[in-house]
Amino acid sequence: MIPEIIHSFNAYKNGKKLIGITGDVTLPNFDAMTATISGAGILGEYNSAVIGQFSSMSMDIPFRVVNEDAVSALNVSEALDITLRGSEQVLNEGTGKLSYSGIRVVTRGRSTAFKPGKMKNGEMMDAAVTCEVTYIMIEIDKKQVIELDKLNYVYKVNGVDLLEKVRSQC
Repeated sequence: MIPEIIHSFNAYKNGKKLIGITGDVTLPNFDAMTATISGAGILGEYNSAVIGQFSSMSMDIPFRVVNEDAVSALNVSEALDITLRGSEQVLNEGTGKLSYSGIRVVTRGRSTAFKPGKMKNGEMMDAAVTCEVTYIMIEIDKKQVIELDKLNYVYKVNGVDLLEKVRSQC
């Protein structure tokens, strides 16, 4: 199967569907924190990723216009829970048939910035809320492929808990 495109998606804030409110959502990068390794027996140095530890992860949630959902995201005393549900169009390379796989991305965090956008007749405001992501989970066809929970020390890739032993030792 060859994944081709996101056919369609919907966004949800705290379980409420944001119909026609948001636009393109760029997911946060997973930039691993690294340590420089050098010493006897090593020719020079190299950077080693610290498993499960990532730099700050932020995500912009665009809003076509400033509305109650956008403004309520500024309440930093509550977690901002955003779920994206989509349908990936996939090609069966053997038969040439198209089919679809479900994709779900769940994020939690708190807002750190708000861009109200611009006012212009006949145009969208291009408002956006920036969220510091402390939890992200990605599922493809109901199979969890990534889960990172920075506050509860969980990092899973394809169902493998990479920090299980670390948690048991600390």
